Amino acid sequence: MMSVFMQAAEASGKFPVYFVAVYVIGFIAAVTIGSIAWYNSKRPVGWEDVKKPDYLPEIKTNKETDTNK
Repeated sequence: MMSVFMQAAEASGKFPVYFVAVYVIGFIAAVTIGSIAWYNSKRPVGWEDVKKPDYLPEIKTNKETDTNK
């Protein structure tokens, strides 16, 4: 029985590395972009006074540019 599992593992072991790399890079990009968007969004209740980290860029919205005119 064990030899059947070993043969199946050998046959399916030729999984392309680039296929996994695309998913890993996509996941990292999604987490990074999502984190930046969350930090730049309106703060939820209880988080209004939390300081934004310095390494996140400041993103101006249309509302901010309209009030500065």
